Amino acid sequence: MTGQEISVNIPPTLDPVYSNMIQIAYKDDEFTFVFLHQLPQVNQARAKAIVSITPAHAKNLLAVLQKTIADYEGKFGTISPAKEPHAPDSVTTLRGYS
Repeated sequence: MTGQEISVNIPPTLDPVYSNMIQIAYKDDEFTFVFLHQLPQVNQARAKAIVSITPAHAKNLLAVLQKTIADYEGKFGTISPAKEPHAPDSVTTLRGYS
C-alpha cells in the first residue's frame, strides 16, 4: 500500500443504506449530514443515517465529490438536474445548529 491507502474493514453486519434526500447542518466545529429516505407522494421522510464530520473533512468531501462526479460524467455522460428541484426555502433547519 502507498502512504495514502488504508485497509478498510467493513463489518458483515453493516447494512447498506439508501437515501434520496439529505439535510445538512453546520456549526463552528462540525458539519452534520442527515441522510433521509423520502417516500414517494408523501410529505414524510425517515432518517436513515446521521454523519458528523469536521469542516476540513467537509471541504475534502466536496473536492472528492467534484472529482468523482467529473469521472462519472466522463464515463457515463452528463448528469441531468432533477426534474423537480427542491426550492431553497424548503430546507429544514436542524435544532441546535446554526
